[in-house]
Amino acid sequence: MQDTWWQRPATAQAAAVRSGEVSAAELVESHLERIAAVNPRVNAVTQLLAERAREAAERTDRRRAAGDALGPLAGVPFTVKESTPIEGVPTTFGVKRFRDLVAAADAPPVARLRAAGAIPIGHSNMPTLILAGMHTRSELFGDTVNPWDHGRTPGGTSGGDAVAVATGMAALGLGNDSGGSIRVPAQFCGVAGLKPTTGRFPADHRVLGPDDPGPASQMLVTDGPLARTVADLRLAYEVLAGTDPRDPRAVAVPVYGDPLPGKAKVAVVTDPGGQGVHPAVAKAIQTAADALRDAGYEVCEVPDVPRLDEALDAYNRITVTEFAPNWPVVRTLLGPGGDRYIEMAMERTPPVTDPAEVMRLMGTWLNIRRSWAEFLAEYPLLLGPSFTEPPVEPGLESRDRAGRDRVASAMRLCTATSFVGIPAVAVPTGLTDGLPCGVQIIGRAFREDLCLDAAQAVEDRLGVLTPVGPDGGGVG
Repeated sequence: MQDTWWQRPATAQAAAVRSGEVSAAELVESHLERIAAVNPRVNAVTQLLAERAREAAERTDRRRAAGDALGPLAGVPFTVKESTPIEGVPTTFGVKRFRDLVAAADAPPVARLRAAGAIPIGHSNMPTLILAGMHTRSELFGDTVNPWDHGRTPGGTSGGDAVAVATGMAALGLGNDSGGSIRVPAQFCGVAGLKPTTGRFPADHRVLGPDDPGPASQMLVTDGPLARTVADLRLAYEVLAGTDPRDPRAVAVPVYGDPLPGKAKVAVVTDPGGQGVHPAVAKAIQTAADALRDAGYEVCEVPDVPRLDEALDAYNRITVTEFAPNWPVVRTLLGPGGDRYIEMAMERTPPVTDPAEVMRLMGTWLNIRRSWAEFLAEYPLLLGPSFTEPPVEPGLESRDRAGRDRVASAMRLCTATSFVGIPAVAVPTGLTDGLPCGVQIIGRAFREDLCLDAAQAVEDRLGVLTPVGPDGGGVG
């Protein structure tokens, strides 16, 4: 049975370790064998932590033999994005100059997963410094490929984790999202992903020094899990939620809120902002809407989401303004051509130089959040696209302005909901022309539980797509 353990969901893996059906050592070895077989084809796992993972598994097995209670993720291997510290391992950001930047401690989400019994098995690839584009290609580690079609991008910036999870190299991936970086690769690779509410999971993004980033980086970036099933996402969510003294933003909000009165209302927006949507994505949204209707949800077509264009404009202006002073130095770290994506963004949206305008934008930010809170007071859930096209070719967003604008438009609902700081779950809906398709289900602040419930209803009716082989189909 050892060669099949990597195929099982994280919930089943952990239950088997706790019961003694399989040892943590056997479980880790099964994943290491899968990585050896698959990673040369997809290049998702960057720094393999084989010996450390084996040692952690042995400690887990000794604890079980001694009669100790094991955690909810006992023995489950997970990958960690190259931007998130693992104690004793370089946090490279995919940059050659950071290849020796060894982390002194685990990042808070890594520590929480470890405390629940999960075992980091390797770092995962991402675009260089998270800034080189949407496609997962780093200066240090090269390109990660989409296992469904090597001519399509796996998405990003958490593309390494999405591919590792989709192909069975890890049961869970720990990525982050500030505008679609979990949800887009989840859609492109056929897995599930959770972007939490700002403040739901503790984090510490002070990787390159003692100073905290500015307000945009503080409020937009959220760490979150990727998994093959919604139940696995839910388990990771329960583990990751909570507070930590390293993150005063994280708040002690109940993991599960009060039940909604009556039928839960789901607003459906197929084409946010009326900028266009591919027929395959429109069909995926309709399929998910039918699944939710069948599950007893009140599904309501609505004209649009609140103030989309304003949200996108404010997001772009605030982030570019915060980023601009460091750009002359940062661009030197990105390698040949790695600066094109940000350079084109800054040409399209110049930084704001008037302090009064910056203050006005901060007020606009709060005002847009209020508009969304009022919308979600009427519709507790929103169904829409993560990306309004099927997976695109690698590097489209950095090729020219037309490609960059096309990608930015396609992920517009992700950008807006990150700006508002609300939770969302990406869930697959099936295959179209051999490529995964999916949707995202967005909810009220701190109601990840409602998003997960709805995503589970979709998955129950439409099924799970992965694990997949390195060349698409099956699990070979």
